[in-house]
Amino acid sequence: MKTACALAFLGAASAAPRTHNEIEKLFSEWQTEFATEFKGATEYLHRLAIFAENVERIDTHNMGNHSYTMEMNQFGHLTGDEFKAQYTGMKMPATDYTLPRVAFNAEAAADAADSVDWVAKGAVTPVKNQGTCGSCWSFSTTGGLEGAYYLKNGKMPSKKGFSEQQLVSCDNVDSGCNGGLMDNAFKWIMKNGGLCTEEDYPYQGTAGSCKSSCTKVEGSTPTGFVDVSPVPQSTPATEKNMEKAVSQQPISVAIEADQSAFQFYSSGVMDGTCGTSLDHGVLVVGYGADGGKDYWKIKNSWGETWGVDGYIKIAKGKSQKGGQCGVLLAASHPTL
Repeated sequence: MKTACALAFLGAASAAPRTHNEIEKLFSEWQTEFATEFKGATEYLHRLAIFAENVERIDTHNMGNHSYTMEMNQFGHLTGDEFKAQYTGMKMPATDYTLPRVAFNAEAAADAADSVDWVAKGAVTPVKNQGTCGSCWSFSTTGGLEGAYYLKNGKMPSKKGFSEQQLVSCDNVDSGCNGGLMDNAFKWIMKNGGLCTEEDYPYQGTAGSCKSSCTKVEGSTPTGFVDVSPVPQSTPATEKNMEKAVSQQPISVAIEADQSAFQFYSSGVMDGTCGTSLDHGVLVVGYGADGGKDYWKIKNSWGETWGVDGYIKIAKGKSQKGGQCGVLLAASHPTL
């Protein structure tokens, strides 16, 4: 749900610049809302200055004619570089995959539905929060596995789904809080013989040492994984193929999310410039249209106070290679 602080910013932009006193008052309210304190006057003033710049950026955007809004949230004290360093973490290999890969068979797939929402269908667990650990790839991985498990069994493995922490701490192919790749993680789960639940191996937000005491969920071992994008960043999936894939199940994807449009996204269809330099793992959970604009619905891992209760709609049908934010460049799902 939206926080009181965030709601206060929605539609609050005005042509007149905010005064220093107004900014300090907002900053005080923001600190209370997000239980954030800074050590010493120097750090406080530094963060206040960044907060003021972010408020101006949000105000300027919301005064324009855009299909999406921005508002203040828990990232208000961070510069763009700090935001990227702390809250992304998907790593593409320097060269093509060395993993065994199966290409998505679009011809054999059923025609895509007009719209899909796997959240409404029950195939998506509640929004989670990676914190400042660059473990987005693990959340994208568990989201893909949870969707596949639900479709096979008609239920989730548990209320919170599969354990990201087990991947962060035990997957020695990926790099824990320093980034990873979903296909690598799918292969690790195959070798590991499945994955434990979130409840059995709770998320800590740090790398930690690998624990072997949890119980792997029966039937959670992938038989393989399918790459909807045949060669990431070289031959992207088409919009039509992606539609077909998402019609079948939630899809793990990589996007570029290191822009202010993502940092302070609030509502609507995000069609602003966001690049295709992939740095963040997320989950496509559906698609549809909003106000005449087509979108991909994406589950993020920044908690429910970000975006629309933790979700974002990004433009679908963008006429650029790789799609909006590169959503078509590295899409895959596990098979059970």
